[in-house]
Amino acid sequence: MTIQLLGTGAADGIPAIFTECRIDPRTISVGSKDCRTRAAALIDGCIKIDLGPDTMAQIQQNQLCPCDWDNIIFTHSHEDHFTVSELQYALYPFNPNEYAPFTIYSNPTVKWLIESRYPDWPFEIVQTKLFETIQIGNYQMTPVRAKHAEPEECQNLVFVKDGRTFGYMTDTGWWPDETWDYLSGVKFDSMVIECTDGLKDSGYDGHLALCELVEVLERMHKIGTIDAATPVMTTHHSHYGGSHAELIEAMRPYGCQPGYDGMTFSV
Repeated sequence: MTIQLLGTGAADGIPAIFTECRIDPRTISVGSKDCRTRAAALIDGCIKIDLGPDTMAQIQQNQLCPCDWDNIIFTHSHEDHFTVSELQYALYPFNPNEYAPFTIYSNPTVKWLIESRYPDWPFEIVQTKLFETIQIGNYQMTPVRAKHAEPEECQNLVFVKDGRTFGYMTDTGWWPDETWDYLSGVKFDSMVIECTDGLKDSGYDGHLALCELVEVLERMHKIGTIDAATPVMTTHHSHYGGSHAELIEAMRPYGCQPGYDGMTFSV
């Protein structure tokens, strides 16, 4: 699998909207690793994870063709991950399509919001269920429960293809026991996980600061989900949590590294 991180920012992005950004604005130019759009990713050019408010900018910056996206998977309904109005541009009258050229996978909340907004539009929506594996083309995907957006089912995602396993875990919080139990039987070949609060713990239990991420990684090592050779990248960064350079230094002792917009790697 080839993973491209299209966005690695938290809900307010970097530079933060309507906020005096903590990171030196002189370092935040388009293309710099401190310029972060809202979190989204692409697997093998055909599976799009989340469709947030920065989708068009990500398409332009990465020279993408959304017609290549066979599937769009939503993790949850928060606006930085789910901009429902973007879906309408896949169909007539915005183009000749009578049917959307992709299948949508989502939790019950997102499915309901799409169907409420576009009750008569021909979207194919598959409702995903926690801890139930489904086949998406050549991929197997299993959603696991995050501690975020409760009572909505915020879903972190486990993908398997050709014997390789990848975890995309954004907006995690500290996982509930049922997720830890599931992960004890999984071995990741690579993982992307949130570190929203970075170097400054906000106290909010629906996101991770670095001090909490370190505890998550330690427990994952103990149960065998990752080991010292597993590449771990972070995403969903708030400007309060530090610059890319600060995060590189702070994360180095723990065997992980901050992701950045446009980062591409293979699993």
